[in-house]
Amino acid sequence: MDELRRRGIVRSFNNPIADYCEWLAASGLGLKLENKSTRGYDATDSTGTRYQIKGRLIRDNNSLRQLGVIRNLDKNEFDFLVAVLLNRDWSILDVYKIPRPVISKYAKYNEHQHGHILRMTGRIVTDPEIDRISEKIKPVWTKNETVRSLSSR
Repeated sequence: MDELRRRGIVRSFNNPIADYCEWLAASGLGLKLENKSTRGYDATDSTGTRYQIKGRLIRDNNSLRQLGVIRNLDKNEFDFLVAVLLNRDWSILDVYKIPRPVISKYAKYNEHQHGHILRMTGRIVTDPEIDRISEKIKPVWTKNETVRSLSSR
């Protein structure tokens, strides 16, 4: 974690999956990450378009493809959601760029969590309004590299 933080890949010592997915999306899409305390979005592009980035580690075929809670969806705090799905070895499984209005069609409000829940399965992944952008995102390391080779970069 110290090495990942030193390299700017993670920004906190909280959930490394979330920070890593934010870093992957920002690096791949040329986005500027905002401060962790910025409300409603994680990054912006050169035109000011706001992106919320959510990630999920998919350990096996039975894993739930549920993203983290999306809060205040009705307040229009972001323009696009980037959903990053990782394999159990942290390689990229899929990445989707979803316009905020499309999320409302598929997400369900959860009273207990005070936000919307979105699962990246079923009709949403084939909706013509979303873009599958996996090819734009490059991992930090390949499956054949070791942690030692990562630290020598």
